[in-house]
Amino acid sequence: MNSARKDYIRPIDFKRGVVDMSHGSGGRAMAQLIDELFLAAFDNEWLREMNDQARVPMPRGRLVVATDSHVITPLFFPGGDIGCLSVHGTVNDVAMAGAKPLYLTSGFILEEGYPLADLKRIVESMAKAAMEAGVPIITGDTKVVEKGKGDGVFINTTGVGVVPEGIEVSGNRARPGDAILVSGTMGDHGVAIMSLRENLTFETTIASDTQSLHRLVAAMVEAVPTLHCLRDPTRGGLATTLNEIARQSGVGMRLEEAAIPVRAEVAAACEFLGLDPLYVANEGKLVAICSADDAPRLLAAMRAHPQGRDAAIIGEVVEDAHHFVQMRTGFGGSRMVDWLAGEQLPRIC
Repeated sequence: MNSARKDYIRPIDFKRGVVDMSHGSGGRAMAQLIDELFLAAFDNEWLREMNDQARVPMPRGRLVVATDSHVITPLFFPGGDIGCLSVHGTVNDVAMAGAKPLYLTSGFILEEGYPLADLKRIVESMAKAAMEAGVPIITGDTKVVEKGKGDGVFINTTGVGVVPEGIEVSGNRARPGDAILVSGTMGDHGVAIMSLRENLTFETTIASDTQSLHRLVAAMVEAVPTLHCLRDPTRGGLATTLNEIARQSGVGMRLEEAAIPVRAEVAAACEFLGLDPLYVANEGKLVAICSADDAPRLLAAMRAHPQGRDAAIIGEVVEDAHHFVQMRTGFGGSRMVDWLAGEQLPRIC
C-alpha cells in the first residue's frame, strides 16, 4: 500500500537552542521560527495572512507614522526589557502628536548564537506590551547576522496612528506665556539601566518607567483639545527635550528646579554616578505645553490618570531670541539648562 510521505519537522528547542544563520536564510528554519515564535506570540488577523505586508482599513483623520530602532544594553533591566520597550517607545512617539496608535510593525536583527530562550522571553514581553496597549503588530521582518557582528538583538518598530480633526499638537507651537508640565518623576529609566551596568545596589530597587502613554494622552487631549506640545523626554532627558522644543518654536523657557519631580533614590544615584537627572532618559513620562489658562485643567486631568499622578507644572515659556532654557535653582540662583554635550548614557533605548 502506498502512502503519502510527510516530512517530520522537529519543534524548535526554545530551552537550549540558539539562533543560527538558517533562521535568517528564508528557508524552512526561518519559516518555522516565524510560525512557532513570532506568529504564535503576535497572532492577529493580519499576520495570519502571511504576506510581506499588511492590508488595513484606512482610518478617518490624519495619519501619523513613527519609527524607532532599539539597541539598548543590557537587554533585560528592572522594570522591562528590549521587547516591551520597543512597543512602548513607538506607541509613545505616535501618541505625542495627540494621535491614537493603531498598528505596529517590527523588524528583528538577531546575532548568530543568541539563546532562543532569551529571544522567546523578549518576543513574549513585546506581545504582552502590544496587547496591553491595544495596538497589534501586523507585519515584520527577521534578519540574522554572523556571531560577533551584532549584539544579541536589535529591534526596529514602526507605528501608525490617526489624529482627530481639530487637534494640532506639535513641537513648534509653544508660545510665550504657556505653562510647561511633566507627567511624573524624571530619570527613572536611565538610572535603572546605569545601576545595572555598574552593578550598583540601593536600598530601594530603581526600575524603569517604560510604559505606553497613549491613554494618558487621550485623557489630556479630551480635557484640553487646544494642547500645544507633547514630547516624551527619552534620550537626553528633560533638558534636551525642552531645548528641542524651544528651538522649534523660537522661544525660551524658565524652569523651577524645586517643581521638577525626581525620586529621592534617583537623585541620590545620579549624585553618586555624577549625572544630572535632567539629562537622564525616561521611557514612560511626557512633557506637555499649553496656555497658562488651560494649565490647571490639564494638570487635574493628568493627576486623575494613574500614569500622571505625580504630574507637575515646572515652568513657563518666555520670549527669548536666543532660545535659552534657564532654571531657577533651589538656592535662588539661576543656571542654564543647555543642550546635552556628547552622549551621557549610550545605548539607553
